[in-house]
Amino acid sequence: MLRLFGFVFLLHAYVGWRLLPEMPSDAFAIAATALWLIGSSIVIPLGLFARLKRRPVSELLTWAALLAIGSFSSLFVLTVARDVGLLAGSALSGSIVAAASLDGFRSDSALAVPILAALFTLVGFVNARRRARVRRVDVPIAGLPASLHGFSIAQISDIHIGATIKRDYLDGIVDAVNDLGADMIAVTGDLVDGSVAQLAPHTEPLSRLSARHGAFFVTGNHEYYSGAHAWVSEVRRLGLAVLMNEHVVLQHEGAAVVVAGVTDYSAGHFDPAHRSDPAAAIAGAPNDAGVRLLLAHQPRSAFAAAPAGFDLQLSGHTHGGQIFPWMYLVRLQQPFTAGLHRLGKLWVYISRGTGYWGPPKRLGAPSEITYLRLVPA
Repeated sequence: MLRLFGFVFLLHAYVGWRLLPEMPSDAFAIAATALWLIGSSIVIPLGLFARLKRRPVSELLTWAALLAIGSFSSLFVLTVARDVGLLAGSALSGSIVAAASLDGFRSDSALAVPILAALFTLVGFVNARRRARVRRVDVPIAGLPASLHGFSIAQISDIHIGATIKRDYLDGIVDAVNDLGADMIAVTGDLVDGSVAQLAPHTEPLSRLSARHGAFFVTGNHEYYSGAHAWVSEVRRLGLAVLMNEHVVLQHEGAAVVVAGVTDYSAGHFDPAHRSDPAAAIAGAPNDAGVRLLLAHQPRSAFAAAPAGFDLQLSGHTHGGQIFPWMYLVRLQQPFTAGLHRLGKLWVYISRGTGYWGPPKRLGAPSEITYLRLVPA
């Protein structure tokens, strides 16, 4: 706890050191920024500690901490960007940049940083808390039988029901998915952040998911943080088919659709029996299937899915980066961040997620409910 307080304090102290002395002589702006930094540096570690302890009275403090993390993210990034600008200006001072202009930028930008951070926080909060919009995507499949032209899949992913996402949030998502009238529904992991005992009342709306061929679920890494075995049983109780390195064959207008699912890419670290295996998931599937679909939480499962013979993989996990500019770090771990991509003959679609994780903030990476249609290549 002391280390956490110390780390958070140092980050906030850096921002205060870089901004407060160089702000214009505006007592309100200086006081407001100072109070923001002091309050944020206290509430972030306290709220995170309360969340880890999962005390019933901690919900309000957890909300405050997550909001503070989201706002401080923008404040910190903008402060660093300002310092980079000042370094560049200092290097060019006297040649291209006049000293007076640099002094003006120093003062104006010190005031602009907290204003922009507050604006980004507000916009990000609204984007995160509104119901995800429907994103429509056509996926061209070579040799697609005529009876599967227009076969539709509604995908939701990374809802993260937990500290700030509750039943009413999921209710709206379920209503929107059912309104699409898709042929099948895919839930590609990271449904929850918490135990079945804590969150079962809030996941109950999943039982209302309705599609011609039903709804299918695969585990994400956060299910393994939250008790995957219990959640697999609970999701099945709610009426979804849980695919764990296995497949089912759907008959649609006389054509076969193989729907396979794998456990999360990292599942083997939590339970060796759950090791993710796309090849095992498709073993025994009919050779004459019109399309072979894989549900896999993490995009990097595609490297095993492509040689296994799948046509399309649906994934999530990345959130599209969720908050600018952190989306650029996603590519250090995953082959793709968001949208439709090709890996050999395999199409991979990565959802930006239907909820959010951690701070209630989305900036530059909107949430989505995805409506995918199979079309002939």
